[in-house]
Amino acid sequence: MRDEDIDRIVLEMLRQIAPEAPLDSLESHLSFRDQFEFDSVDFLNFILRLEKETNSRISELDYPKLSSLHGCRAYFRES
Repeated sequence: MRDEDIDRIVLEMLRQIAPEAPLDSLESHLSFRDQFEFDSVDFLNFILRLEKETNSRISELDYPKLSSLHGCRAYFRES
């Protein structure tokens, strides 16, 4: 999967879960939680939506890898 596709999917999922988040100024290496209000329930919903949108199963052990845009890119490039 290309970075542009990953970004589009991730940003859309974030918009759905945290519509008030300042996604225009998102820093790719910083965790979502450090950049805007994104609690553990929001993060779990994000993971579940990513699974559905990408038609993949994400192991709980991999959840920490998906805590930033950079991490999502790396994870889905390898998938």
